[in-house]
Amino acid sequence: MNSLFQTDPAVLVLEDGTRHVGRAYGALGTTLGEVVFSTGMTGYQETLTDPSYAGQIVLQTAPHIGNTGMNQEDPESRRIWVSGYIVRDPSRVVSNWRADESLDDALSTDGVVGISGIDTRSVTRHIRSAGSMRGGIFSGEAAAIDADEQLRLVREAPQMAGQNLSAEVSVAAAEVTPATAERIGNLAVLDLGVKQATVDNLAARGFEVHVLPQDVTIEQIRAIDPVAVFYSNGPGDPAASGDHVELLRSVLDDQLPFFGICFGNQLLGRALGLGTYKLPFGHRGINQPVLDKTTGRVEITAHNHGFAVEAPIDGAFDSPQGYGRVEVSHVGLNDSVVEGLRALDIPAFSVQYHPEAAAGPHDANYLFDRFRDMVVAHLRQAQEPTQENNA
Repeated sequence: MNSLFQTDPAVLVLEDGTRHVGRAYGALGTTLGEVVFSTGMTGYQETLTDPSYAGQIVLQTAPHIGNTGMNQEDPESRRIWVSGYIVRDPSRVVSNWRADESLDDALSTDGVVGISGIDTRSVTRHIRSAGSMRGGIFSGEAAAIDADEQLRLVREAPQMAGQNLSAEVSVAAAEVTPATAERIGNLAVLDLGVKQATVDNLAARGFEVHVLPQDVTIEQIRAIDPVAVFYSNGPGDPAASGDHVELLRSVLDDQLPFFGICFGNQLLGRALGLGTYKLPFGHRGINQPVLDKTTGRVEITAHNHGFAVEAPIDGAFDSPQGYGRVEVSHVGLNDSVVEGLRALDIPAFSVQYHPEAAAGPHDANYLFDRFRDMVVAHLRQAQEPTQENNA
């Protein structure tokens, strides 16, 4: 029976003891994770299938969710990754010519436990004040579990800080997507939770995209003779990804051009010797304003991150790890969080948000062009004979 018409009870329990009683949505049972909110009014399918949301119970601040259903064209990965889903008013009717199934049916199929019919505005305001916290959704028979037992289960769930979740979302073996424009060369993409739209955008810039497992070695990267390396978005704490940081330092030592987004931005920061920290409630949604300090342009961007890089936002500074001068290239206009890094002495840059625009505005799509231009310029420079050879 469609879960929209279920009368099964459900309860959302936060680790500080806050409780919200509603109706079951999606699969029945128990789920635990970090409760976060996303401010996007559209694009819930892309949100649900974004591997960066692994380990998180996502609350949609938009009150009406599910009206366009789910289709086979828009998923960003092979499955729904959220640990749980919170909506206020799920649509009772699917109305879109591309829809293949309803949202609640898709949640049930993938075993995602959700809750509906609660005051999501109240929960959002609480998280904005108290910060993201662990929570649990208990539905069906699990809703009848003793309240103290439910709270105990929530408080025993792992914190997001300190978790390395890359192995859960990465491909098991390399996957290759041919270039769909004039071919530049092979691009090594470290899959920490990559989205399909990112792969498509890179292929459209002339890269043959090799999506590689997160445990790949520098020797395996070198074996595909890449013209550049890309680190994707992904879930977890960057401080727990030491192996990926060391791998990136080997990439930088090889003078391979590098571009990282989201989690990749945090890992570039750590590779350069900078610290990272957990944000109070993170940035999630498709309406986040960011300043590109290079152009002075403000762009509206898609975000999904709970951690950020710690760096001075004004002026260039020396990389603590010895990679020359570095500058913060992009800054979040809501809270001055570091939203991008640019190395001045090596071919490497990154941004904290999602330029692939899935779901989200297209303001930041130029970054893929910037990456392509950097790689082409690097290849041209490498092919130019030195003055000594000309003599």
